[in-house]
This record gives sequence, structure tokens and C-alpha cells, in this order.
Amino acid sequence: MSALVDRLVAHVLSLDVRLLACQARLSARTDSEALHDLRTTVRRLRSLLRPLRGLPGVEQLEAAASRVGDLTTPLRDREVLAAYLLQHDQPEAAHRRMARMDEAYPIVAASPELAQMLMILDAFPRFLRASQRQGLLKGLRKRIEKRLGKQWKKLDQALHDPAHDRHRLRLLIKRVRYGIEAYPELDRLPEAALPNLKSAQAALGDWHDSWQWLDRAKEEPDLQPCVAVWKTTLAKAEARADRVLDKLSAACFKS
Repeated sequence: MSALVDRLVAHVLSLDVRLLACQARLSARTDSEALHDLRTTVRRLRSLLRPLRGLPGVEQLEAAASRVGDLTTPLRDREVLAAYLLQHDQPEAAHRRMARMDEAYPIVAASPELAQMLMILDAFPRFLRASQRQGLLKGLRKRIEKRLGKQWKKLDQALHDPAHDRHRLRLLIKRVRYGIEAYPELDRLPEAALPNLKSAQAALGDWHDSWQWLDRAKEEPDLQPCVAVWKTTLAKAEARADRVLDKLSAACFKS
């Protein structure tokens, strides 16, 4: 158990360092991947925390990470759309959104949401060590395995629901994938799970982009030239996502 706690603390510290680096990159506007890297690292942190619910400090850190997610989601959506528009001969629409992004990066870096999360994260290893000394981490391995198993079971049920919601499936796949990556030593899933989860996440991501952009086009007139293409893309992405989900189901849920 001590080795597991040591790995957990080391993982938390490495995420802390990565988040501080993302904050510095956003503040200095060094590159276009800083916001994406920040969000991916926050997602990894939340995946690490989810099986630890009930331990001291976890609820506060989860809530702080969730607020950073809420702050950055619309910004990342705008960033992805701007990149698409630039690649598809809509430079004016792209540059309008990119100009707003340039202002947003340092605002995120200096935001109270990010500062609060980093402050709690900085103290979290001490919470873990205190919990260890107080005997609160007994049975930690079983606790984590049970929570990861529950996530896998939820995905199984959602995949086999004839009326499955692609939005919910996308969320569940992300949770399971990042859960495996957070606790690789506790991974009990079939060997094919991770590559199939990655493929399913990518396919559903393409579908979600088209769905979301069509929705935005109702309110943003400069997106109208793209609507016909997005409708076609949405239909193709739906079909591809369904094929990938069938493959995931066949490879990982033999029952």
C-alpha cells in the first residue's frame, strides 16, 4: 500500500508541475497548444481523484478542477472552431475568433479559478501523507479497483443501451480511458481496451464537433457557409462512431 501512495503522490506532483508550465505558457502566449494541454492535464487530475472520493481534500480539489474545466470549455471550443475555419477557407471568421482567444489566454492564466486549483493541488500531497499516517488509506487499492470497475460497468451498460446517448458515451469513454492511464498498475481490462477507447473517443470527438458547430451556426451568421458541409460530416461521423463503438463492444465486452 505504501508503494501505491508513493506513486500517487509522485503522480500528483508531476501533474502540478505540468499545470504550472501550462499557466506560464498561457500567460506568455507562447503557443496554441497551451490551453489544450491545460485542459488535458486537468482531466487527468480529475481521473486520478475520482476513485479517491471520500478522502480529505479530494472534494475541494475536484470542485476546483471542475471550475477550471467550466471556465476553459467554451474557450477551447472557440479555439478548435477557429482552427477549422482557417483550414477551410474562412479566414475572416477564423481571425475574429482567434483575436478573442489571444485576449483570453492571459485571463485564464491569471484567473481565480486556476489559482484556487493550484493552491489546493500544492497542499494535496500533504493531505495524502496525513491520511496515510491516520490509517485512512487502508484498502486503498481495493477502493480504487472498485471505482474503476464501476466506471467500466457503466460504459458496458451504456454501450448496450439501444437508445444510447452519444454525448454520455463520449463522457464515459473519457472517464474510463483516463482512469486506466491514471492507475495503469491497477488496470484489469482486456488488452484491446485502451486502443479501442482512444479510437472511440476520437470518432465521437469528430461527431461532437460537427454537432456543436451546426448548433452554433444558428446564432452565428458567419458560420452559414459551412453548414452544408457540417451536415454531411455529421452523418459520416455518426456512422463512423457507431462502427467504432461496435468494435469496442465486440473487443472488450465478450458477454
